[in-house]
Order: sequence, then C-alpha cells, then structure tokens
Amino acid sequence: MIETGRPSERPGGRGPLGVGIVGLSASGGWAAGAHRPAIAAVDGIELTALATSSHASAAAAGAAFGVPGYASAAQLAEDENVDLVVVAVKVPRHRELVVPALRAGVPVLSEWPFAVNLAEAVKMEGAARGTPSFIGLYGRCSPTIRWLAGLVADGYVGDVLSATVLASSIEWGTPVSERMRYTLDRTLGATMLTIAFGNAIDVVSMVVGELRDVVASTATRRPMIPLGRTGQTVPMTAEDQIAVSGTLPNGAILSVHHRGAPMTGPGFSLLVDGTEGTLEIASAGGYPHLGPVTVRGARGHAPLSRLTPPDGHDDYPHLAGTPAHNLAHLYAAIRDDLTNGSATAPDFAHAVRRHRLLDAIVRSSVEGRRVTLTDL
Repeated sequence: MIETGRPSERPGGRGPLGVGIVGLSASGGWAAGAHRPAIAAVDGIELTALATSSHASAAAAGAAFGVPGYASAAQLAEDENVDLVVVAVKVPRHRELVVPALRAGVPVLSEWPFAVNLAEAVKMEGAARGTPSFIGLYGRCSPTIRWLAGLVADGYVGDVLSATVLASSIEWGTPVSERMRYTLDRTLGATMLTIAFGNAIDVVSMVVGELRDVVASTATRRPMIPLGRTGQTVPMTAEDQIAVSGTLPNGAILSVHHRGAPMTGPGFSLLVDGTEGTLEIASAGGYPHLGPVTVRGARGHAPLSRLTPPDGHDDYPHLAGTPAHNLAHLYAAIRDDLTNGSATAPDFAHAVRRHRLLDAIVRSSVEGRRVTLTDL
C-alpha cells in the first residue's frame, strides 16, 4: 500500500474513494462535461466535493452537484471525504492549486498541460514525492491505444523502421474567444505545442517508444489572430507549425509535422512501417487521446484493411465517442493504484518526461541543433 499521509482506501469500509474537483462549475465546462460523467461510470469512486474561485460560485456549484463547495483547493484537501483532488483549471493556475493539496498529503490528478514550462513541472513533481500523483494524459488509458501498443510490441509490423505523423488542429489560426485568448501566449503554457502536439506525441510514444533525440523547426506563421467577431486582431506568439524528426530506441526514425488551422487535411494520422508489416492510425478530429481512432493494418505486401480491438477490450463502451471515455479508464486505473498500491496510471514523473521532450523541441528550434533527451 502506498503511504500518502491520507488512507488510500476509505477506513472502515466506508465506501468508494472520494473525488474533489477544483474547477467544477455550475455553468458547465470541461470538468462538468468530462470528469463528472467519467467518475459516475467507474465503480469504487464518487464525487464528494468541489472547489471554485469564489464563495458564491462554490455555493452555486455545490448546490447544483449535491456536494460541499469550497473556495480554495486547500479547504477542499482538508475535507475528510476527499481522497483525490482533481485540478481541472487553466494551466497558469496549476501550481498554486496542486501544491496545497500535496502538502495536505492528498493524491492529486492534474490536467495536462501540467505546468507552464519544464522548470515549473520539475518543482511540482518534487512536491509530490511521497504522495501519489496522476497526470491527465488520457491517451495512455485509451483501450484502442493500449491495444495498438501491444500489437507493435508483439511484432505485428516486425522491427519498426519508421513512424510518420501528420497532424493538425483547427485552433491556433482561426478566430479565438476572449476566454481562450490565453492559449495564444506561449509563456502561459497552453499552446498548440503543449496541448495538441503534447497529447498526440504522448500517444505516439506509447505505440512506438520515446524519442532519444530531436531536430526541430517551429514557426508562428499567423502572428495576428481574429478576436471572435469583434473585427479586432490580437497577437499570437504560440507556434502554429511544428516539425520534428528524431530517433526511437531501436534506431527507427520518427517524423512529425503538426499544423495549426489548415484549410484541409487529416486531423491526425500515424503510419508505422516495419520489416513485416504496416499500421495506419487515424483520428479525424485531430485529438487521438480523446476522439475515436480508426486502425488499418497489413502484414507483408497485403493491402491495408480495417483492424478492431478484441471484444471486452473496452470497459466503458457506452462512453465511446464522448470526452469521458478515456478519462473513465484513467479514473479506473487511479482507483486501482490508490487501492492496491500499484502504479499503472501516468504520474507527475511522466508529466516531467513529456515536458522535457517539449523543452528539447523548443531548444532545437531556437539553437538550430540536434538535442539529446538524456542531456536535459
């Protein structure tokens, strides 16, 4: 059993693990639309409290969801019925909300992106030493992505020769709302590189392995973006073109081009070529960690044909096609980790690993050189 400063199993058989969400609002949003139904779908956990940014909004949300509402993450962590604090707010506020819960000895699930930069991610991971931590990289718990990783590991394509990714995001080039304007500022940590590329490369890494080094070029090709329908434009410093090439553990080459707001083209595609076959993974929406993923494969020189995971591979098929689908599998893994002392869900150390790769990409682009991950 993991020692946390707070029992990972409710004492005396009091029932499911309690989840407290920072950012669950009565007006809707990501926490209400994804986290709440995911928690409801998983046996052994339940929503027991929430926190928002003010006493008034906390009272309104608490009344809407039937749980106590608090005006700070510290107060939420002190609730004896909260065994896991979930931080589901904008990236710039993660550190100020994650650290108080960790100091109280309560496990934390943070949304991805984890931090505004690598240095902050390292500090937050350090604060979690001795307390279980979890990061919201949902693709790692996707039943389809887990199955794909197994296919590659079991030799479906033989020895991997190369992996090629072409991806795009409709954002970072199209009109932006005032609420999402902060995603245009690269210093605030919620950019195409961290959100769209970060989630996509995490899925790719799970299937073919982690990059050992990178050579990268990035650009901001649309430095001014329309602000809604106001007729105004606002500056964007976030990258909207990201091209990366690097070496995988077995010597294979991975190449990625992620585009912001293209006129047309695939949302996400991954082509894995090997000595014995080929796999093609596609997500029309461009977010393989969230939306449906289709898979085609072929052994030898046969034409590609549709592949599907075996029956029983998905524990929550009724959520398929919704934002809660992979998140429910993540919550199930967290429940098992906290109850059994296992370590299957991605944690803050994995979040730092992903931030380290993003930092290497920025360094390579700025310095014009190959960056080796082990040097960082």
